[in-house]
Amino acid sequence: MTEFNMLPGRFNRLSHHIVKGNGVDLLKLNVLYGANGAGKSNLVNALSVLRDFLIDGEMPIALITETFKFDKKSVSNDVYLGIEFIKDKIAYYYGLTINQGIIIEEELQISGLGKAEDKQLFIRTDKVGEKNLEIIFSKEVQEDKEAAIFSSFLKNEMLDRNKPVLFYMKNRQNKVFEPFKSALEWFEKNFEIIMPYSRAGGLVLQLERNKTFFDFAIEIMQSFNTGIHNIHIDTMPIEDYFGEDNKQEAERITADLRAKTSKMKLIRNHFEEVVFVLVDNKAMAKRILFSHGEDNGQVKFQFSEESDGTRRLIEYLPALFNAVIKSKTYFIDEIERSIHPLLIKELIKKFSHDKETMGQLIFSTHESNLLDQDIFRADEIWFAEKNKEGATELYALSEFKEHHTIDIRKGYLNGRYGGIPFLGNLKDLNWEKYAKTD
Repeated sequence: MTEFNMLPGRFNRLSHHIVKGNGVDLLKLNVLYGANGAGKSNLVNALSVLRDFLIDGEMPIALITETFKFDKKSVSNDVYLGIEFIKDKIAYYYGLTINQGIIIEEELQISGLGKAEDKQLFIRTDKVGEKNLEIIFSKEVQEDKEAAIFSSFLKNEMLDRNKPVLFYMKNRQNKVFEPFKSALEWFEKNFEIIMPYSRAGGLVLQLERNKTFFDFAIEIMQSFNTGIHNIHIDTMPIEDYFGEDNKQEAERITADLRAKTSKMKLIRNHFEEVVFVLVDNKAMAKRILFSHGEDNGQVKFQFSEESDGTRRLIEYLPALFNAVIKSKTYFIDEIERSIHPLLIKELIKKFSHDKETMGQLIFSTHESNLLDQDIFRADEIWFAEKNKEGATELYALSEFKEHHTIDIRKGYLNGRYGGIPFLGNLKDLNWEKYAKTD
């Protein structure tokens, strides 16, 4: 079993990185290093799969088909995922065990954090070979007549063997289910995962409706010399956006908007996000434009016309903003993709040194330039490495007991801490033989 945690060690440096929870201290920053294929992204993917499963209620194919291929028997072994988190000052533990597409155990607890007894909110069990589905809810649920009826109905009529119990807590109104709803809400609203090709959704409306976020976005883009002078929300009639050649699409979206209560529809192409809304019962298209400093900012660029690095930085804006002002956890895979290493370092340093930030920022990277003990504590730097069996092991820099003045970047590149690729005898490769055969 592999474990990753945000628990602080006994270090005095960067003490403001410790977030005081209800009976437990947590770190607000963490970075994960490792060679290609070491398993960094597998950790992020596992958390993403678990989150999607609980929110959507549909078992991802990865939980059914993906097994540990170095062990031929693993196809019939249990897959276990567990996560402990804090929501509204209450610590929860959620665990899920799956075997061949069937949930054989699922549990939700209010965690005692090792200091008090855990309180079981529910535990669900089943068997692969034969259906043996059982759910035991907390005493509060069992003793509430209305809640007890729902729990019985859930077990006997609603719950499939491949759907999580926690998914069904979303719309419960009875107050005895509040802890269940709160736990699910953490996955929905307080935990966000950004993959290398993730896109920030609803950015147009966030910029238009939240002036504080708008000012934050402009300040970031100007500070990092992207050339962007200002940000504009370009609004036009839907007919003008689609043009004469695609009137049917404009009419279809307009009808869809009028039929729905949300009055908003978002469409993405490869580069751009366009939001369609009703204004005085007329369909309008909204998109982001960026004016550049040249010619006093008169030249406007579409999102697709910006560089890869600028687009990636723009995609990070909601995460950076929310990590500053909200108690929210962000896990970003390959944070350095398409962005200059000095820019990423300055962003992380700003987050590290700011004592008022409220969220948690966790990310994986190959960028050794970030290995700086002025930015991270020793317990905030982790490494991923494969063991002899091909399984991923995770460990923190704090296990090496290095002094805070040590150049850990140099030590990392020299292989002192592991987590780097084994290059073998690349210098002995005879590339000339391929040239001679051409």
